[in-house]
Amino acid sequence: MADPSSYRPKPGQIPDSPGVYKFRDEHRRVIYVGKAKNLRQRLANYFQDLAGLHPRTRTMVTTAASVEWTVVSTEVEALQLEYTWIKEFDPRFNVKYRDDKSYPYLAVTLNEDFPRVQVMRGAKKKGVRYFGPYGHAWAIRETVDLMLRVFPVRTCSAGVFKNAERTGRPCLLGYIGKCSAPCVGRVTPEEHRDLAEDFCDFMAGRTGTYIRRLEKDMMQAAEEMEYERAARLRDDAEALKRAMEKSAVVLADATDADLIAVAEDELEAAVQIFHVRGGRVRGQRGWVTDKVEAVDTAGLVEHALQQLYGEESGDSVPKEVLVPALPEDPDAVSEWLARRRGAQVSLRIPQRGDKKDLMGTVQRNAQQALGLHKTKRASDLTTRSRALEEIAEALGLGAAPLRVECFDISHLQGDDVVASMVVFEDGLARKSEYRRFQIKGFEGQDDVRSMHEVIGRRFRRYLQEKERTGEWEETPAPTGPVPAPGAPVPAPAAPVPGPEASDPVREEPREDDGRPKRFAYPPQLVVVDGGQPQVAAAKRALDELGIDDIAVCGLAKRLEEVWLPDDDDPVVLPRSSEGLYLLQRIRDEAHRFAITYQRAKRAKRIRSSPLDDVPGLGETRKQALIKHFGSVKKLRQATIDEICGVPGIGRRTAESVAAAFAAAAPAAPAVNTATGEIIEEDDGGSRT
Repeated sequence: MADPSSYRPKPGQIPDSPGVYKFRDEHRRVIYVGKAKNLRQRLANYFQDLAGLHPRTRTMVTTAASVEWTVVSTEVEALQLEYTWIKEFDPRFNVKYRDDKSYPYLAVTLNEDFPRVQVMRGAKKKGVRYFGPYGHAWAIRETVDLMLRVFPVRTCSAGVFKNAERTGRPCLLGYIGKCSAPCVGRVTPEEHRDLAEDFCDFMAGRTGTYIRRLEKDMMQAAEEMEYERAARLRDDAEALKRAMEKSAVVLADATDADLIAVAEDELEAAVQIFHVRGGRVRGQRGWVTDKVEAVDTAGLVEHALQQLYGEESGDSVPKEVLVPALPEDPDAVSEWLARRRGAQVSLRIPQRGDKKDLMGTVQRNAQQALGLHKTKRASDLTTRSRALEEIAEALGLGAAPLRVECFDISHLQGDDVVASMVVFEDGLARKSEYRRFQIKGFEGQDDVRSMHEVIGRRFRRYLQEKERTGEWEETPAPTGPVPAPGAPVPAPAAPVPGPEASDPVREEPREDDGRPKRFAYPPQLVVVDGGQPQVAAAKRALDELGIDDIAVCGLAKRLEEVWLPDDDDPVVLPRSSEGLYLLQRIRDEAHRFAITYQRAKRAKRIRSSPLDDVPGLGETRKQALIKHFGSVKKLRQATIDEICGVPGIGRRTAESVAAAFAAAAPAAPAVNTATGEIIEEDDGGSRT
């Protein structure tokens, strides 16, 4: 525990201008980020008598070992920089809302030639119009099904669309009148885009125009005695009215607003947001957070606004934001929101009328969400605690293993040998800590040797991090290359990197950037997928590195037996044991992560061709070569002069292409086992 007076800056060193400050711990990890109108006044609050500080603030300042700050010109810049740093450094003492689910949106892909209406989750894409979020995907599908009568926009996938183009026959929706069938030319691309834009206008709240137009056309058709057309228009208008009834009018027709409510107790807080567009509730979402810092309702509201609008722009930020309490600096937050929207945004507390009544409804939803979360978490926490205690008891550990790492090896008949490392903390998966490895120490299939290599590499990196931060006093005697003190240490691997960047010992260091160091946190338990041989290999790797305070076990798939080092008999946990169930989940997750990586590497290798090894030959010129000659087979037979005839290909490149094909051994022809025919080579060296 550090004494805050040991790193307190002198009063004259701290400026009295707006800025953002960071507290770092003894290992230079950023543990808290804050902003202030006046840095000198704000930072002075952290260095008063510890007895007068809030318990959470006291814990933070005694964990920290230094403080630094960045001066900005305005409070709005401070707000933006604070949000950016919280996203970048993930400080442990900052409030971070965890979304309890990935909310579905109704999306219209206006960036495609033939826009498609579909359900989308996850990050928003450029050129796609979003409506929502909705509580359930089925609610979106019900609404879309009603509206397709009037706006028959494409809803099919790219594969179905291309197949219909190829065969000249639309899908079922095209036959029953719920798709305009642009795939077979029933409407032009321009007409279909007009339908999609009308669909978006209706969803955006401009509903009265379309209903009045349909009713006018219905009356005109009836007067002209076109009764079938009039009946169809009547049914279309009824369908639109039913779609509108699913989101009742709660405010004036022109109101676009987000209402945010907070329910909190001493330890946690829940936030609920209602999205009102055109006077109707178009979406709802909610977050829950642990109150890891001393924060009041106004602070929670400010964090919620940052989370909600930090990545948004344009119409995604409404004209009006209604909150239960104003942030500390409402003018700065309003200006920040206005910049995100590109127009004025009103941030205020509703005082009376329909908006205050609706805010009461949002508040009740927040209270219910907090109560439900506490009930679920208590149940889950009890189960996880029991599972960890059962594992500790079965393996003879002194305490429950709060951090468990599991390793698995995956390959296909000795090719593309890879390994995975998954991490569970407090019985929950921590996916940001997952890692994957390529086996490089040898060729071929040897799961035991592969396990020894992976465990050695992972914990050799752990020792390097310990030595670099000064937490490891004496240099152990590992068999692998451990750098001497002061020598450059490879940097941590990027989280879940691509296949070619997955080796965690190949990166360059990033000095003192405040980010959590990868491989720096040891587990209390290492689980390997396998039996006695794999467990012995893992234990031997740890012994060679001088690590003797990490437990090792293996989980064999056949009988779900737990193996310990140097034991001839396995530990058999009851089939109903929560501890066995947790070990199985961890093992299965490691297997899933490993086989996903192995399949990706195999797919990339199969798609490769000799052109990939030609220096300076990019994807565009590869495609130009294939298009010019028609296939890789014909390109292989071409002369250098013929290759030079392709636009953009010089003689030196042509010589490199010819040399690459000459060096590559011709592959044996592939045979379709069902028909016996030989499959010819096609695009880019793949077989079709």
